[in-house]
Amino acid sequence: TLASPAVRSYARENDVDLTAVPGSGKGGRVTRADVDAVSQAPEPRALPAVQVPSWAGAASGQDQVVKIIGLRRKIAEKMVQSYINKPHFTYVDEVDATELVKAREAILPAAACYGLKPTYIPFIMKALCLVFREFPTVNSTLDEATMEMTIHGSVNIGVATDTPQGLYVPVIRNVERKSILELTAELTSVTERVRTGQAGVADLTGGTFTITSVGNIGGRFATPIINAPECAILGVNQIHDRPVVLDGQIVARKMMYLSPSFDHRVLDGAVAARFVSALKDVLENPARLLLELR
Repeated sequence: TLASPAVRSYARENDVDLTAVPGSGKGGRVTRADVDAVSQAPEPRALPAVQVPSWAGAASGQDQVVKIIGLRRKIAEKMVQSYINKPHFTYVDEVDATELVKAREAILPAAACYGLKPTYIPFIMKALCLVFREFPTVNSTLDEATMEMTIHGSVNIGVATDTPQGLYVPVIRNVERKSILELTAELTSVTERVRTGQAGVADLTGGTFTITSVGNIGGRFATPIINAPECAILGVNQIHDRPVVLDGQIVARKMMYLSPSFDHRVLDGAVAARFVSALKDVLENPARLLLELR
């Protein structure tokens, strides 16, 4: 370190390591002022302690054994049963949701008059009702014991809901008879009951088809597990801006992936592909849903 004897002595008196002092003098020589800058600098403050949740054993460097019990265990058992018994296959397709976004925005003022704020789920529920008319076998359940498939005349759609208590699937019955605003109100009400632990058995049973959505979290597509005894489930994913080629021009559009899973024992791949294609067509042209006031 370049420093005069006087500066070296001054550094020793102030307990300063010259090798750690940046020199500002000619040729990098350490001056008395440089020593003062280091010796008078405030002590570095320690980082605040982070509160680690009790279950975050890995984050704290400690292993912790958590027994899977109660609702979480029931969910685990049902998922395993469904995945083992049902030969799943997932079919992914991309939807241009630009017009769907506009349709939702158009009804927001009217919905606000009733204290409602529709998500995209009620629109998708009504679109499913239209498509089930052409593909009724998708809206079905399978009895594992008798191997009898029931093709349902009513559309009872469960919506997978994340709650502090675990995953619940409240069911909206007779979707085909209800408007988008009615579905919004009912979905808001049953979701609140589920999250506050006030849902009854009738709220959670009788589904013929399930929607699971992680669009508000993110991600492009998933491979959802069918909610037995149903034969299919629809994964709805995030709507995101993406450049696409439209009429020979590159434009920004609102794009979304659909990722439904099907029970291959009763639904063939070709049927599933046509079903998704028909659903895509309705969602890309949501004006058709205006015909479905009920």
